[in-house]
Amino acid sequence: MSRSEPGDTLIRLSWAGTLVFTITATLATIDPDGMGMPAVVVAVGLFGAGSIAMFWAFLIAVQRSRTDLIGMGGLYFGAGSAPRSIRVTLLSSLAVEVVVALVTASIRVFTSLAFGILVPVWGLGLAGLWFARHGRFAPRETEDR
Repeated sequence: MSRSEPGDTLIRLSWAGTLVFTITATLATIDPDGMGMPAVVVAVGLFGAGSIAMFWAFLIAVQRSRTDLIGMGGLYFGAGSAPRSIRVTLLSSLAVEVVVALVTASIRVFTSLAFGILVPVWGLGLAGLWFARHGRFAPRETEDR
């Protein structure tokens, strides 16, 4: 049995949301009348949950910024704050969401698939939450007065 790493749940959630979005968006591209509404529900749900995750990541970062130097690139994209394998895994989920959203919305222009453009907030929010909780940032220098 393999040992669980910190933040594995966030990584699995990120990819699970990406998979559900990919499936519903693809089905809505094939059958916009039958699957359009489920695709909208998934897209808006992932956008809402991703927005909450982004805000939560920001709150954690604000708390950590008292002792750590946290930049936006490190917080939401893992620049210098996370191992390469984690960055690639989380940002790949985000990239898949962007590609699926753009491709499906481009195939069925002026349909409910346009809501898919909101979905990458999910991947970005969960990546930010992982980096805020588990990322390693340089310590903030204190001023001796």
